[in-house]
Amino acid sequence: MTSPIWHPFTQHGLGEPIPTVVRSEGAALFTRDGRRIVDAISSWWVTTHGHREPRIMAAIAAQAERLDQIIFAGWSHEPAEAVAAGLLRLMPPALTRVFFSDSGSTAVEVALKMALGYWLNRGEPRHRILVLEHGYHGDTIGTMSVGARGAFNRAYEPLLFDVATIPFPAAGAEQATLDALEAACRAAPAALIVEPLIVGAGGMLTYPSHVLAEMAAICARHAVLFIADEVMTGWGRTGTLLACEQAGVVPDILCLSKGLTGGAVPLAVTMAREPIYQAHYSDDRARMFFHSSSYTANPIACAAAAANIAIWEEEPVLAQVADLATRQAARLAALPGVRHPRALGTIAAVDLGRDGADYLSALGPKLLAFFRDRDLLLRPLGNTIYVMPPYCIDDAELDAIYAAIGEAAERFA
Repeated sequence: MTSPIWHPFTQHGLGEPIPTVVRSEGAALFTRDGRRIVDAISSWWVTTHGHREPRIMAAIAAQAERLDQIIFAGWSHEPAEAVAAGLLRLMPPALTRVFFSDSGSTAVEVALKMALGYWLNRGEPRHRILVLEHGYHGDTIGTMSVGARGAFNRAYEPLLFDVATIPFPAAGAEQATLDALEAACRAAPAALIVEPLIVGAGGMLTYPSHVLAEMAAICARHAVLFIADEVMTGWGRTGTLLACEQAGVVPDILCLSKGLTGGAVPLAVTMAREPIYQAHYSDDRARMFFHSSSYTANPIACAAAAANIAIWEEEPVLAQVADLATRQAARLAALPGVRHPRALGTIAAVDLGRDGADYLSALGPKLLAFFRDRDLLLRPLGNTIYVMPPYCIDDAELDAIYAAIGEAAERFA
């Protein structure tokens, strides 16, 4: 009998094998049939320090002995307070408020609702959201609405709300992006949401920090809220704690998840500037922020996040990130037969084939099988191969990853 599980982003009709993982350690996954798999994409971009990081695992175990779950509406607990205090130490001082949720998608949903609530409670309701071309922000209705339209969400098009799309700042066309944003901001939208410096699921496309800085400046001039979706880019992925740092940008609203717990368990936060919180602060219950989920600020997840924050504060994580970025860049530069090689911090990507990036490229399943047969967890975005490993990955594991990518380039070019 086949498994009854319906896996995400999986076309079961293709009959592709689905390995069962029984253990993890560092940058490796171990399967039920005895294979050791190098996790080259941090298990979908979440694992930062490595699988089963000892300090995080110890914090989870200790918290499980004390408190498992409690309602967070009108109640609190020490792990959540510790996470909020730690974030205020690490993140830009202007971000004074911390709202907990469960995933990157919900962190973005929260951000959008905060932005709309802010304008409504100020007595000048604004409803329009500006988005960046090729963006991806999640798979809930709101996050699909602010993401690129296409294969990801075609079936749900009738449910998605309308947005204004700003063209991606491709090399040589950056000014067109800024001009389009300037024009769109004159219509007084509520907010602009972007993935800072790199568009993830849209093809691992990078753009310069000065463009990000100017986009934020345009929004500020027109009193448009600037939302930074750092769900993927946060926690060191781009070489700094936040990608926004490289542009000197402090967003009005910041979305964090994935690496927030070191990737161990699900948790997310949306941080906001004080005026956004104050717009909801009132003795009128109708002006409260109407959002929650059953597991908001789960104590065990918060304990993991507090341990991750302690690691960032007490250990040389950024030095480890810089070292990995250097090692990846050297291997990327030596790759033959690939198109558009690009890197940003610990993220590297290349395209194969003659066509542009295409998520539904026929190369996708072939590449997935090719890497799986070589004991590598690489999950190409169609014909775009990207590497985003845990920071603890060693040289031998990186060598295996890039050797396989080089071989794939020869075979599938």
